[in-house]
Amino acid sequence: MKLLRSVLYAQAALWAGCGLAITIAPHWVLQSLFDQPPYVDHAYVRITGVMSIGLALLMVLVAQRLEDVWWWSWAFIITTAGVVTVTGLHALFGLPEGAGALIWWLFAGLNAVLLIGLMVGMARTSQEKPFA
Repeated sequence: MKLLRSVLYAQAALWAGCGLAITIAPHWVLQSLFDQPPYVDHAYVRITGVMSIGLALLMVLVAQRLEDVWWWSWAFIITTAGVVTVTGLHALFGLPEGAGALIWWLFAGLNAVLLIGLMVGMARTSQEKPFA
């Protein structure tokens, strides 16, 4: 259970930090720092940042009550697997001309590491605290 809790806290910190950054300064983060093409409207980027912060808060809540609700972590595994899939495929096949790939590889790679941590943590936790 300790590993799962640690991964949830680490993922929450990463997602909250990234969410805060793109909520506050999407132009600087995306265009200046990561060489993405200019966006006409950053509202949807800011909304994604806010949602990332909200999801991070849910990760913390689950981590704090892990003894009772450890299996809720499946929601984060599914979400993280989706993020890895979308960002990895985007980095490989979907980059607009002239767009930097670094942000997408970082997104995919860091979330892949978190996904492995979540899955190993869930496996260990399920042995420590089975449903029965």
